[in-house]
Amino acid sequence: MNSAAPTTRGRESEVAAAALENNWLAGSVRTLGGFYAFCLETLRLLVLKRFQFREFVDQAWFITTVSLGPAILVSIPLCVIIIFEVNQLLVQIGAIDLAGAGAAVAVVREIGPMVSVLVVAGAGATAICADLGSRKIRDEIDAMVTLGINPIHRLVVPRVAASVVVAVALNGVVSIVGLAGGYYFSVVLQGATPGLFVSNLTLLVGTADFVTSEVKAAVFGLLAGLTGCYLGLNAKGGPKGVGEAVNQTVVYAFMMLFAANSIITLVYFQIHGTQ
Repeated sequence: MNSAAPTTRGRESEVAAAALENNWLAGSVRTLGGFYAFCLETLRLLVLKRFQFREFVDQAWFITTVSLGPAILVSIPLCVIIIFEVNQLLVQIGAIDLAGAGAAVAVVREIGPMVSVLVVAGAGATAICADLGSRKIRDEIDAMVTLGINPIHRLVVPRVAASVVVAVALNGVVSIVGLAGGYYFSVVLQGATPGLFVSNLTLLVGTADFVTSEVKAAVFGLLAGLTGCYLGLNAKGGPKGVGEAVNQTVVYAFMMLFAANSIITLVYFQIHGTQ
């Protein structure tokens, strides 16, 4: 009787542990906690450890090669369509010469950082996740740990830094392309005056707006890089698991980016509105 009771209690504990393991809420909490711990460790190593500059350059070039073309191709129709619709309203009220101000607000404040980082998250972060996930299932990450090499310091930190730098650079490229496309459609197709279009670019947008746009792009790139690296290092289940991690990278990164965009925009208008 006495020996059976501990056995029963042990089985009950195993069943409870298995139920907790399969509970989606508990799994979500563990994943969220693990992601925050991963982010803190990455930022700590970025500040305290020697920076892997060569790996950073390689990853920055890699992310640029997979992101630059799609960013330009996405920015042209998206920016032009929005600017074209805004200009239609300006034409109806006889204020088409303010098209430059509307184009600058749309492109610099919102479209530029969103397009650049959506491409970084959709192309760059997924490529990072696939690379780290394939290394994980081939036991390369475990081998690095066995050799005393910290995979976060060696692999994650340069990739996250590269994602931030490329996102900031792409934001500038997308802004230039969007404004150039807006100029063409506004002046050639909708009758705006070229000189007034250019002079009104700074009517509603100033240095603070451009800096905020770059800060958005940097934060978005940081979140996309961290998401791709975390899911890649935690991939399991063979090639199928890597594919699932890549799909999760896109979904989670987009959710975080839209939430961060809302927060940064609200903070900006609260600060800018008090000045």
